[in-house]
Amino acid sequence: MPPKNPPKPLRGIRILSLALNVPGPMALVRLAAMGARCTKIEPPVGDPMRHYNPEAYASIHENIHTLSLDLRTEADQKVLDKHLARSDVLLTSFRPSGLAKLGLAWKALHKRHPSLSQVAIVGAHGARAEEPGHDLTYMAENDLVAGLDLPPTLYADMGGSLMASEAVLQSVLLKERSNKGVYLEVALASASAYLGLPRQWGMTLPSGAVGGAHAGYRIYPCKNGRVAVAALEPHFAAALCDLAGVAGGKRPDMFAPDTHAAVAWCFASRTCAELDALGQALDIPLHTLKDH
Repeated sequence: MPPKNPPKPLRGIRILSLALNVPGPMALVRLAAMGARCTKIEPPVGDPMRHYNPEAYASIHENIHTLSLDLRTEADQKVLDKHLARSDVLLTSFRPSGLAKLGLAWKALHKRHPSLSQVAIVGAHGARAEEPGHDLTYMAENDLVAGLDLPPTLYADMGGSLMASEAVLQSVLLKERSNKGVYLEVALASASAYLGLPRQWGMTLPSGAVGGAHAGYRIYPCKNGRVAVAALEPHFAAALCDLAGVAGGKRPDMFAPDTHAAVAWCFASRTCAELDALGQALDIPLHTLKDH
């Protein structure tokens, strides 16, 4: 459980967001939890998430003040400018050309509001910032999509939201030093590349220790489901091998085919309940997934 009274390092900081879908709103969730006062401006049609997943939208925006503005009109542009004048950080997720059309390109924005910082969420840095893309495409380009299966969650979007909230913290610290607003950019492609580093290093490839080559770090079938075991450290691996009847003492060969076979048989012959009890009793990190 999270702490009851977490610190509020952003208390008194005002965040104004024009960012839609997942990364921007999820960044606001974290910023609001840190004490920031978060306001989100949506177009008259609303955030797309409101339509394709209203339950998620309601949950994410629980502590976010929202208002609707049509930024194609001069009247609503003036309302936006009043909000910008009293904000510390602007969060956006438009392509650079879209920001320019709204008069929110950094040079123009900084000239009007020199103390305002901007954190811009883009698809990719540099010339690629105008390319269309989404979580799935950024995941695919970083070798994080297997076969025809969709990833189980929106890794690039969620990783991007963490980077965006981090960038807001950076902007607050930098402004304290110079008393001027700063421009920081977060790219979802870079967030995906960061998440994909263990893959690039070979760690999660089939030949890697956490990709299936280590017998103590795998998913195995059991009598009535599956078990995810993460006995990577030597003392965990030794405890697992003792359970499976593998020789080798404190340093068993966790990459040997015989070790894999023994551990697989050990799990296949037991139920989820039995494995849960053994994991707790023997201090082996595992989690069972019972068949429905």
